[in-house]
Amino acid sequence: MPTPDFRFKQFTIRHDRSSMKVGTDGVLLGAWAGMGWDIRDGKYLDVGTGTGLIALMLAQRFPTASIEGIDIDDTSLEQAKENIEKSVFGTRITLQKQDFSDINSFSNKYNLIVSNPPFYTEDTLSGNKTRDMARHASFLPFETLVENAAKLLTRDGRFSVIIPYQSATDFISICLMNKLCLTRRLNVRSTERKPFNRVLLEFSTSIQPSETRTLTLYDANNKRSPEYTQLTIDFYL
Repeated sequence: MPTPDFRFKQFTIRHDRSSMKVGTDGVLLGAWAGMGWDIRDGKYLDVGTGTGLIALMLAQRFPTASIEGIDIDDTSLEQAKENIEKSVFGTRITLQKQDFSDINSFSNKYNLIVSNPPFYTEDTLSGNKTRDMARHASFLPFETLVENAAKLLTRDGRFSVIIPYQSATDFISICLMNKLCLTRRLNVRSTERKPFNRVLLEFSTSIQPSETRTLTLYDANNKRSPEYTQLTIDFYL
């Protein structure tokens, strides 16, 4: 069972009630999304905010941005609100119960949309609706996520996700069908001896030069690699 609190350098996340616990995937996305991007302000949207982790990381990294976090789980939103209100970034983050599948409920356009989406596709659900909504793609299919992100991005906006490595080809194809062009890709594996199991992808509404890199999280002694340490240096204690 995870500990109720996860401390970062500039904020603390409590995640004992949230359907989405603090994990490596969220930390990677929060530290990587929009990196090297010229637009530092504007509106950012965190789809499936869970504990508010990624929203807080973006607020720390982009001090002039306005961040919105949405989720469909009341308990997660309550805990995210508590985490954000206790932080120094609370005035720039708003939270709302909102279903990203309902495109008509959105009135804003966003410079950056990020999501650590549900991606499990097992035929048998757990029976715990809250847990299933956070984990199973049936509650927010990739096609719906991409289509609506494309509609809500500003001109030259960015869309960043972290998904299973084996889903990358299909996800990129879906984005291309929605006129989103791949600009950055980071293939992630736990150690050099393990296969890649996650991939971070960033897309733009305009054609940009594309780069692909790899990230190995741990060295042979199970210590954070220099690359992983550098990526998360502003967050992990």
